[in-house]
Amino acid sequence: MPIRVLTNQLLRFTPVQRRLLLIAVDALLLPLAVWLSFWLRLAHPFTSNFEQGLWLLPAAWLIGLPLYTFSGQYKGLTRYVGSRALYNLALRNGLLVLLLFACGALLRLPLPPRSSWLLLWLLLTGFTGAVRFGLRDLLLSLQNKPTHALTRVAIYGAGAAGVQLAAALRLAGSHSVELFLDDSPDLWRRNINGVPIYPPQILRERRADFNQLLIAIPSLSRSRRRKIVDDLQEFGIPVLQVPSVEEITSGRARIDALRPISIEELLGRDVVPPRSQLLGPGIRAAVVCVTGAGGSIGSELCRQILKLSPSRLVLIERSEPSLYAIHQELSALLLDGVELVPVLGSAADPALVQRCFAEQGVEVVFHAAAYKHVPLVEANPLAGLANNVLGTRVICHAARLCGLQQVVLISTDKAVRPTNVMGASKRVAELLVEGFAQQALSLGSPCRFAMVRFGNVLGSSGSVVPLFRRQIAAGGPITLTHPEIIRYFMTIPEAAQLVLQAAALSKGQTADSTANGGAEESRAAKGSDLFLLDMGEPVRIKHLAEQMVRLSGLSVRDSSNPGGDIEIVCTGLRPGEKLFEELLIDAESEATDHPLIYRARERSVLPDQLWPQLDALEAAIAAQDVGAALAVLSALVPEWQPSAVGADGAVGAS
Repeated sequence: MPIRVLTNQLLRFTPVQRRLLLIAVDALLLPLAVWLSFWLRLAHPFTSNFEQGLWLLPAAWLIGLPLYTFSGQYKGLTRYVGSRALYNLALRNGLLVLLLFACGALLRLPLPPRSSWLLLWLLLTGFTGAVRFGLRDLLLSLQNKPTHALTRVAIYGAGAAGVQLAAALRLAGSHSVELFLDDSPDLWRRNINGVPIYPPQILRERRADFNQLLIAIPSLSRSRRRKIVDDLQEFGIPVLQVPSVEEITSGRARIDALRPISIEELLGRDVVPPRSQLLGPGIRAAVVCVTGAGGSIGSELCRQILKLSPSRLVLIERSEPSLYAIHQELSALLLDGVELVPVLGSAADPALVQRCFAEQGVEVVFHAAAYKHVPLVEANPLAGLANNVLGTRVICHAARLCGLQQVVLISTDKAVRPTNVMGASKRVAELLVEGFAQQALSLGSPCRFAMVRFGNVLGSSGSVVPLFRRQIAAGGPITLTHPEIIRYFMTIPEAAQLVLQAAALSKGQTADSTANGGAEESRAAKGSDLFLLDMGEPVRIKHLAEQMVRLSGLSVRDSSNPGGDIEIVCTGLRPGEKLFEELLIDAESEATDHPLIYRARERSVLPDQLWPQLDALEAAIAAQDVGAALAVLSALVPEWQPSAVGADGAVGAS
């Protein structure tokens, strides 16, 4: 009881009281070190040599305490004392020994043997250091004395990040680090501050020793993280991770800001660095427009285009909240010499688009505005056709009239052998862009037309990932249309970056056509480029749902685990939904200068045949004639048939 009272009183000391306590302790240690230096050197506590050196006792006080005070020995926070403090103590004590020796020599006082001075320095440094490190550990143990059981953790990664994390957790007093795991055999069976390091294979037999596993490898690649998490999930261990290197170095997060692993960090492939020569050409110092600037892809295109220093960035968006949000975000990132122009309106409004292109002097347009949610477009086919098809026609027509240099259409893998209105509408948009490209070529127009086709992007509105996340948060069930459904996934930043590089490849095609021979001439004769993005490995959506449940620290409820937390329910394929998506219709892809971007040629419709059908489609939309509009759509895209859409546009399920 007296010890507890004493330690509690120590915690209540003011900073001034703690400094006075340290000064008092040093005042005791200084003469003790002097006496012990004689004793250890002469093998006797009291000798004539010691009596002759008694002048060192008051001298140590008179010189040592002021030296300690004015050199900052009492300014540091004792609870955070580290190795640097020990080095400073060694320097101060070395200086003190030199001053004592100089004082004795100048005043012709009896000097102890030379080896005693070395012993004095070692004793002073050892005593003063031991006191401070002892007080540090005592204060930390009292300050962090847990009021509840500590969370026992294992740290995966025994490198610098793992050591820093263990130190931070020790200071926080909330976790107890039981062991380190590392893949390097050189570290196995060793320890860090008494905590053993084991191979990951030890998990099975040490599972009961901890409650959480913390991954402390900030630079971990996506594939390696996926492998580690897959291996750990069989043990049912909650897994957290430290922030990325970028977050730590930029100051946005501390090493101990632990967070769950999101499913986005496991899907897709490792990041492929962009080709520097493909980022910037055609955009730097140009006037660039992005339609659908507030959407998932459009907003990310704006962020990345802004980094390439265009002279002006024009944002066309029909949703006021979305336009406001992206304009505010980009304004905070705006570089000198770059002008930001928000335009509230539809990309399908001919007068607005032509006026915008002409007044702003637009040179390059990325057309990302589109309705993309399959069930909604299936239920509202006329609205989907008006936005996706007629909007693309408006953009291409205005680009030709205003003399733009390049038009890039953002397309989708759902345009390949479409089974729904949305996919068919995007396929018609591709045909339309190809038609304008052929017409521009015949008229000698310098405008280049290109299309970039890719699959699902992670985190976009309507993506299964945020939907599953909401369903898990609500306690389930997770609704899945089919247990065998497969999709490709790509992160939004990677997709936008590849779109910009594909645009540069399209811009450079004419200059390279002569050098590259007949294949390039054939493409130039067509006048447009269709680029496909390598989407990586396909993902089984049921496996994705199961992973998300486990990453949330929960278990899947099924026949083998009836007591699980979240059930996965299959509801059946929706109208127009496919089990798997593909990127090619009937063509073969060929490599480009970028390993993840391919070029393809596919069936096109001659402009003279295409324009009358588009006129008929526009008339049907204006007359709100769903049947006529779908008939034109079916004629333009024979592989699609309007079997699931009735005369009023209704569908069997939403």
